[in-house]
Amino acid sequence: MSRLASGVVLVTAQEPPLDPDDPQAPGGEDVGMTATAFMSVSLDPPLVLVSLRTGSRMDDLLDEQPLWAVSVLSESQRHIAGRFSMKGRISDRLLFADIPYARGGATGAPLAGGALATLECRTEQRMPAGDHTLVVGRVLTASLPSADGGPLTYFRGRYRQLG
Repeated sequence: MSRLASGVVLVTAQEPPLDPDDPQAPGGEDVGMTATAFMSVSLDPPLVLVSLRTGSRMDDLLDEQPLWAVSVLSESQRHIAGRFSMKGRISDRLLFADIPYARGGATGAPLAGGALATLECRTEQRMPAGDHTLVVGRVLTASLPSADGGPLTYFRGRYRQLG
């Protein structure tokens, strides 16, 4: 499957607050992960699918939190893809600290600045598939914040640019 080129996206969600009834309790943390197994499923209704490693932090979060977002990364955002795909990485809070992002109005999830497209989604369906979970989301909002550059792709185990 390494011979199949794919686009690269940043999937994000916001953890719910630890204690929503306590205004002094810390708010939920932003969580992000790089994904290359992402696709459009349907135009009517607008549905997308992302494949998450079962038991990963994002899989566990999206099992509880139905709202999430996707930023389609541009070729100039390779550093973001690498940062959010590291194993044994530092906290996600620090990973978001120095990248530009806006908070989605429908989901509260971070949307990467400079992305070719951003989507906000609500989970419609979760399906186990081997060592992964397929998450189908209904697109709540879609925007095209940047028209600059081409897409970031993943091919033969490396991030690449078209052209």
